Amino acid sequence: MADRVTVIGWDGSPLTAAARSALAAATLVAGAAHHLALPEVPPYAERIRLGSVALAARRIAAHRGTAVVLADGDPGFFGVVRTLRAPEFGLEVEVVPGVSSVAAAFARAGMPWDDAQVVVAHRRTLRRAVNVCRAHTKVAVLTSPSAGPAELGLLLDGVHRTFVICEELGTERERVTVVTSDKAVDHTWRDPNLVIVIGGPVTATEGGGWIAGRDPGAGPRGLSLPSEVYGGAMGEGEAELLRSSQLARLGPRVGDLVWDIGSGSGAFATEAARCGAAVIAVDRDPEACGRTTLAARRFGVQLQVVHGAAPHILENLPEPDVVRVGGGGAAVVSAVADRRPRRIVTHALTRPAAERIGRDLTEHGYDVRCDFVQSVELDTRVWTERERSVAFLLSGTLPEHSQ
Repeated sequence: MADRVTVIGWDGSPLTAAARSALAAATLVAGAAHHLALPEVPPYAERIRLGSVALAARRIAAHRGTAVVLADGDPGFFGVVRTLRAPEFGLEVEVVPGVSSVAAAFARAGMPWDDAQVVVAHRRTLRRAVNVCRAHTKVAVLTSPSAGPAELGLLLDGVHRTFVICEELGTERERVTVVTSDKAVDHTWRDPNLVIVIGGPVTATEGGGWIAGRDPGAGPRGLSLPSEVYGGAMGEGEAELLRSSQLARLGPRVGDLVWDIGSGSGAFATEAARCGAAVIAVDRDPEACGRTTLAARRFGVQLQVVHGAAPHILENLPEPDVVRVGGGGAAVVSAVADRRPRRIVTHALTRPAAERIGRDLTEHGYDVRCDFVQSVELDTRVWTERERSVAFLLSGTLPEHSQ
């Protein structure tokens, strides 16, 4: 086993005294080609071209001597430190950090980044990274060769964003480019790169924030809000307690894409977006689309509004994680189930309609639950009934082995 492993973060600036000292004593050095070409790397040291960090860790664990691993930026921030510290390698690691590529990118852009979301995009996480870009106004995307600016722009089709693309930060070939998301598709970008994705109103918090990223306490408290907050003109399936139950069944979260079909007042779409999810709100009524846009603007959330009739309008939408069907009945629920989202929630006003939807979801392989939901709102000044709402709440969950 290596006597000592030092991980050095390099951001293009001269190495610190601690980094130079560690390199001078190294008998093995691992890093990318530009790291191994640094003049401080001892000529007698064994060199490992860093591709798979796990493979390099095994070789380091078997090495008798002092090892150094060079990495770009801060190696403890989505970097090699996590892999090197895995129990199977048994390595004791010291870290000499550098400026992270995220911090460097925002510095080049002259922007603060304590209010930014930071995501990693590769083949498995690209879609979820894009959903975060849909849902938030400022996102830093650590890209990979298979999930770069062009792929981000392609999957953001229909959503306007500004990209600040930082290529080869800290090197002589460093380049910073500002383009709209649709234009990013037309270029070939050099690796490694990082993309700052900006969309919607980005304003400085007065006096600064208290938590990095999105403030979970922003906006009014409550999973669902009273109808009066949305103007009072609610559809048949938009009662507050029904919306709360639908949100609870779907459980939208950061990285998810939610379809809200039949958005009506925009209440459910807005509340799903307040949970941090990306939302596409669909309605055939242009006035409902306008109300949804206004509701999102009022609560400062990002969502995409699509005007059109389901199920046909759904064909070209990106794949959803969870779906609320607020209108369209069994035909729309069936079309949604064909797309295999993890969860579907809807409602019916009669038992025969509920049974028809439930059977169809079962035939599509979903585990179905149905509850009869009745809510009565009382006027507490005189304790008399103000409004009554009755509906069958249906939800379908795709079993884990089917996802």
